[in-house]
Amino acid sequence: MIAASSSSKAEIAPAFQKLSQAGAQAVIVPRDGLFLAESGRITELARAARVPTAHSLREETEAGGLISYGVNVPANFRRAAYFVDKILKGAKPADLPIEFPTRLELVINLKTAKALGLEVPPMLLARADEVIE
Repeated sequence: MIAASSSSKAEIAPAFQKLSQAGAQAVIVPRDGLFLAESGRITELARAARVPTAHSLREETEAGGLISYGVNVPANFRRAAYFVDKILKGAKPADLPIEFPTRLELVINLKTAKALGLEVPPMLLARADEVIE
C-alpha cells in the first residue's frame, strides 16, 4: 500500500512491483494530489502489473484507470459559481447554506477492462453513468 501522506513519485513504481509480487487483485488509488498528478504513470504501472485500479475521479478513469466512483468536479465548480454570484450580489457567506454533493457518478473504462482480461458484469455496466469504450 502506498500511504498518501508519506509517498513520493519515486515510491510509486516500487510499490507496484511489491503489489504485483504479492499477488494483489486490485488497487484503490486514494484521492491525493500526487496520485492525480501521476495518474498516467499509475495507469501504465497498473496495466504492466495486470492490476485493476479504482479511483474517486472520472479523470483518472479517462486516463486509463478501470473504474471511478465519486463527485463530478466540474459540476461542483459550477455549483460553487452559484454561491460566488450570490456573495458578489451582497449575500453574507455565513447566511448561505452548506451543501455537499448529492450525486456520485460511476465511470467504467472498458478499454482497460479488456486490456486486463476482465469482464465487467452487465448489471454494473447498466448502472454506470458513463462507459468508456
